[in-house]
Amino acid sequence: MKKILITLFVLFISSMNFAQWGTSSIKLGRFSPSATEGGFIVGYEGGKYIDRGFIFGWSIDWFHKSYVDKKLVSEFNDLYGIAGGSINEVRAKTNIHDFPLMLTATAKFPVSPFFNTFITGGIGAEVLLIHYSNFVNTDESELHGAFDFNWRLGMGVGYYLGRRSEIFGEIDYHSSMPSWDYEVRDNNGVKRTFEREFDMSGIMMRIGIRFYH
Repeated sequence: MKKILITLFVLFISSMNFAQWGTSSIKLGRFSPSATEGGFIVGYEGGKYIDRGFIFGWSIDWFHKSYVDKKLVSEFNDLYGIAGGSINEVRAKTNIHDFPLMLTATAKFPVSPFFNTFITGGIGAEVLLIHYSNFVNTDESELHGAFDFNWRLGMGVGYYLGRRSEIFGEIDYHSSMPSWDYEVRDNNGVKRTFEREFDMSGIMMRIGIRFYH
């Protein structure tokens, strides 16, 4: 995977030297990862035209969600008993900020002078910032980071507003699963380790506007 990312990065830098037209896109929509309920996602994508129908670029997105990790609650209940269910839910309360960083490629296919269809894909790294309650003192919060490789594949339709702008809609499947070993020490001084996995795989549906410069 690292060799693939390095190869794509070298191709990206090389393409920038020859590309004539640049693009900038802002995307807004809904992301529904398996780890949480769906919610709002916003993203930016920059790129360069390699030729009339192919764009090579990069993107960054931001997704935020607060939820209770039911799997972690179940593990806490198994160890400490269901009598502590309410406190275990507080312990498992999680606030995440997800930042997918990707190298992207988009192929466009004209349908008419005003409409086009496209397929798009990307590969990169998932950066997940996790706020969670301290196991012993649940009024205190802690911060941890988790990372993973990611990939994305999608398709969409665009409508040209003019020579230098278009609006578009797209649907993507995004795949990534950051994880980390969550170590806690309970009131009896016993150390426990829980593997926390965040399945950030799911469907994105977004609309956006793209500018050419």
